[in-house]
Amino acid sequence: MTKPPSSVLWFEDIGIADVPTVGGKNASLGEMVRELGKSGVRVPNGFATTSAAYRHFIDASGIESDIRAEIRAYNEGKSTLHKAGSAVREHILSSPLPDALADEIRAAYDELARRLDMSSPAVAVRSSATAEDLPDASFAGQQETFLNVRGHRALLDACRRCYASLFTDRAISYREAKNFDHFSVALSIGIQQMVRSDLAGSGVIFTLDTETGFPDVAVISGAWGLGETVVQGMVDPDKYIVFKPLLDTAGVKPIIEKSLGAKATKMVYAEGGSKRTRLLETTPAEQREYVLEDEDIVELGRWAATVEKHYGRPMDMEWAKDGETGLLYLVQARPETVQSGASRTAFRSYRLKEKGTPIATGAAVGSAIAAGKACVIRDVADIERFPDGAILVTGNTDPDWVPVMKRASGIVTDHGGNTSHAAIVSRELGVPAVVGTGTATRDLRDGQEITLSCAGGETGTIYDGLLAFDSEEIDVGALPETRTQVMVNIADPGAAFQWWRLPAKGVGLARMEFIINNLIKVHPMALLHPERLSDEDARTISALTHGYDSPADYFVDTLARGIARLATPYHPHPAIVRLSDFKTNEYAHLLGGSTFEPEEENPMIGFRGASRYYNERYREGFALECRALKRVREELGFTNVVIMVPFCRTTAEADKVLEVMAENGLKRGENGLEIYMMCEIPANVILAEEFAKRFDGFSIGSNDLTQLTLGIDRDSDMLADLFDERNEAVKRMIAQAIDKAHEAGIKIGICGQAPSNYPDFAAFLVDEGIDTISLNPDSFVRTIGSIADAEKKAG
Repeated sequence: MTKPPSSVLWFEDIGIADVPTVGGKNASLGEMVRELGKSGVRVPNGFATTSAAYRHFIDASGIESDIRAEIRAYNEGKSTLHKAGSAVREHILSSPLPDALADEIRAAYDELARRLDMSSPAVAVRSSATAEDLPDASFAGQQETFLNVRGHRALLDACRRCYASLFTDRAISYREAKNFDHFSVALSIGIQQMVRSDLAGSGVIFTLDTETGFPDVAVISGAWGLGETVVQGMVDPDKYIVFKPLLDTAGVKPIIEKSLGAKATKMVYAEGGSKRTRLLETTPAEQREYVLEDEDIVELGRWAATVEKHYGRPMDMEWAKDGETGLLYLVQARPETVQSGASRTAFRSYRLKEKGTPIATGAAVGSAIAAGKACVIRDVADIERFPDGAILVTGNTDPDWVPVMKRASGIVTDHGGNTSHAAIVSRELGVPAVVGTGTATRDLRDGQEITLSCAGGETGTIYDGLLAFDSEEIDVGALPETRTQVMVNIADPGAAFQWWRLPAKGVGLARMEFIINNLIKVHPMALLHPERLSDEDARTISALTHGYDSPADYFVDTLARGIARLATPYHPHPAIVRLSDFKTNEYAHLLGGSTFEPEEENPMIGFRGASRYYNERYREGFALECRALKRVREELGFTNVVIMVPFCRTTAEADKVLEVMAENGLKRGENGLEIYMMCEIPANVILAEEFAKRFDGFSIGSNDLTQLTLGIDRDSDMLADLFDERNEAVKRMIAQAIDKAHEAGIKIGICGQAPSNYPDFAAFLVDEGIDTISLNPDSFVRTIGSIADAEKKAG
């Protein structure tokens, strides 16, 4: 028996072309060490055993015929998966490594110790199969990893266990499903310096949005301690999103989302005994702190972009931070296998047709909807009772759950984030999931009829009962080009990425009040004047704003990142952000709001829009809005944000608002800042030439313009049949506004509902020569066709 010529290769000597020799995982590590180190990407040092070494081990041990017999018995139905897998693993574990291979591994480990200037360094021992991390199959979690391995004896034992893990039940099952020959797959072992992330944190990075496929972001998750808790979905991690196109812009940190995870446990090194790691509960302070500083988030974002560019495809990476040195490392990189294979022009859109009672919420995986009976299973030993097509409800999953996940119509977990095992496998299977609900196994009954919806953006919701829903296939690749600039209206930052495939020329209306109402939840003045609040409101606000230097910082940070997210999908096209346009009754419903809002008989035409911004009742709150917008443009880097002033009644009022904005650092023309005005009051049309001297553009609000032209309360049920934007008086107002704007040399568009609701109204706007039409995303495909037809007729 002759030993293969090279059983051990150092990472710096291998690259991505060496997958047949060292498997996908190790080939990628070598590629990064060899090619990306000069770009600043930091990867822990290490070495890999070869696939030839594995084959030599199997050959030298004389166990191949026994393994084949066990697999054959399973395929022929003479043995169960569990029995066959257990027997194969026992054959491998009872066979010693060939002496020459063991000697080479020991020698390489000693050389690694010398390079690190450490005695018996802790290493991670990772399995790297020659058929894993391929573009069309991730094989995520099919083989084992062993952490905090020290010394020759423990290392060789871990190596043998890696070989055995090529035949875990889940690995056998996965290869069968993917039609891979068990005996054409070999296993390489990666032995890599352990980063002391047990003293800091670790997590996962995807170079696209994992739910929508939006390619311009890097999504980072992180938790305290070793990364297994994140990968296995044992914790609810922090989540950070970075906008990649702005990462190289000097002086900006384009972090568009920072969400604090519960991070209830962490995995650390075990001291003494046979266990190498142990789980600890995190402290309340750790649970309230972010794992990563902003500088770390930006550095990982840059690395992610660098790795993605090098490989020429979306990637899935694991990172770790060393608690002793403070340095970040990438410890794995593999191709992303789900969204990267999806069409960039076609997608399926889902919509609930009726309202339901929410039971639980969590992170949405995918964008689909599923309805069926809940099957609550807390232990993998009980998966045999799962009926096909049910919705699986469990604490969290690991690879042992994959066989039952394949049979589920939906999946719900208590724990885990968007990068947990449950999320990764659900995406690969195309099964909608809501992960990290916290209490689903407690709140849902076995056999309960439920509806699982991931169609509302990044938050998934579980509803009681079977709700009706529909879906449609949308192909934007076949949409016509238009002369008219067609934009979209977006309110919810969580759903902003959902429509990135639409060929929109920007965001025509981003509603600030949606972010305030749904994400911030607190009246701005209540954050500035806690002394005027009830004890109960003060306690609630204190809990919401914990971790920020001040309650005002909570408002500014949350609003800024929400706006940035809305400005992201169609960057660098403009994103027109409307300043808050709550009515007093709506402001009063915010936490602490009733203390600061007057009661009005008709809030619809009362203290709203521009009149609030310079008024002492709200001037301080408006300053927070300005701070957030200034931060979006200057610190986060989204200079494509255009600010729009709503419900501006007079030119004198316009002057006051512009003056207050300038006092708060938002001066028209500085740093390219454009300020638009909503054209929604008859006075705006009548004096359009005067307003045009003060603003860079108009956007017609057809809802309010119709209300005020026809004298109809737009919320009145009794007058609903009279409320029609297509009324001739309203159309004349709009035509006049378009003419006057063009005479003044400024742009004019429309962001109201009318063109989304009525294709013939869109044709009227084209005939009048409007510059931009902003549509609701779900009506974009239908209406752009009407716009193109109208342009053809106009010639």
